[in-house]
Amino acid sequence: MKVFSREKIPFVLFQPRIEPWYWWHTNFSTLPERYKNMSLLELFDELNVSMRYVHYYTGQPNPIDVKYAEEVKIVEREEASDEKVIIIETPYGPLTRYIGKTSEGLWRTIKHPVEKKEDFKKLIWLYRNTIFSFSRENFMKGSEFMSFRGYPQFFVPRSPYQCLCLEWMSLENLIYALVDYPELVEDVMKAIDESYDRLYEEIISCKEVKIVNFGENIDEFLLSERYFEKYLIPFYEKRVGQLKKNGIYTYIHMDGHVRNLLKYLKYLPFDGIEALTPQPQGDVSIGEIKEHIGDKILLDGIPAVIFLPTFSEKEFMECVEKIVRLFSPNLILGISDELPQDAPEESIERVKVVSEYCCNFYK
Repeated sequence: MKVFSREKIPFVLFQPRIEPWYWWHTNFSTLPERYKNMSLLELFDELNVSMRYVHYYTGQPNPIDVKYAEEVKIVEREEASDEKVIIIETPYGPLTRYIGKTSEGLWRTIKHPVEKKEDFKKLIWLYRNTIFSFSRENFMKGSEFMSFRGYPQFFVPRSPYQCLCLEWMSLENLIYALVDYPELVEDVMKAIDESYDRLYEEIISCKEVKIVNFGENIDEFLLSERYFEKYLIPFYEKRVGQLKKNGIYTYIHMDGHVRNLLKYLKYLPFDGIEALTPQPQGDVSIGEIKEHIGDKILLDGIPAVIFLPTFSEKEFMECVEKIVRLFSPNLILGISDELPQDAPEESIERVKVVSEYCCNFYK
C-alpha cells in the first residue's frame, strides 16, 4: 500500500508468484526435500517473500462470482478420459466448447464455442443472462488466509476484446469477424461490458478493497494498435475511472510482446503495470521499459527464464540489481510472470537469494 501511495519503505518489496510452482511439485510429488513437508504459507514464510493474490493456486475461493439466469442450461459431457464437451443451450442454438486435459491434469479449451456469425447472437443472449458479482465473504476469507503476507488482491474479468480472443474465439476468427461484421462484434462487446456493471458497483462498495488487477494478459500479437486504441483503452478509462474515483488503485497484466505498445504505457489510466517481460524472455529491454513506463509502478520485472539454471548466478543477479536500480521506489519486485512450474530446486533457491538482497537493499 505504501508503494502505491508513494510512501518510502525501508527495503524492496519482493512479491514473486511461486504458488503454481508449489502446486506443480506437490501434484507430482517432486517438492525438494527441505520443502516437502511445508504448506504453501510456510514456504512463503521460509523464503521471506510477500503474497499478492487471494485465490491464485491457493485453494481459496475466487472473490468474483459468476452465476447464470435460470434460463441458461449448461451440460457437460465426457467424450474420453482426457476430453470433455461443454454445451450451453440458448434460444438461438447451442454454444459448444471442447476442452482437453493437459499433462499437468488441467483442462484447456481445444475448440472455441464462437466460430460463425450466428454464434454472436447466442453469446449476446448468454451475457445478458450472466450475473457477475463480488463476494466480500470470499475476499475476506482469502485475506485471512494470506494474513500479514500481503495486501489481498484479485483480478477482474477481462475487457470485452480480450475476453473474446482468449476465451470465446480463436484469434483468427475474431479478426475476420471484426472485418466482416464489426457492428455485430461490437454488440457482443457491449453486452459483455454491461454484464460487469453490477460487479464494479459491488467492488466499489466493499471498503476493504484497495488494489485491483486487470488480468488482461496483453500481447501485441493479439491485437493491432488501432484495436488497442478503439476497444481496450476506452474500456480501461471507463472502469479504472470508476475504481479510482472511489480510492482504489489499479494495475494491468501485460505479459507478452509489447514493443509496439510501449508508447501507450505512460498514458494508460492504471497506477501500475504488472508482468512486463524484458529480454531475454520478452521482446523489449529493461531500459526500454523504464523509458516508456513513466512514473507508473512496475510490478514484477524479473523474466521467469532467468531463474532457470541455463543462466548463471552472475547473469541472474545483474538482471535483478538493474531492475531494482532503475525502478525503485516505484517497484513491487516479482517474477514476470511466475516461477516456471517444473523449475528445479535451484530456481526456488534463487527466489531466496533475491529475498535476502531485497531485505538488505537500503541497509
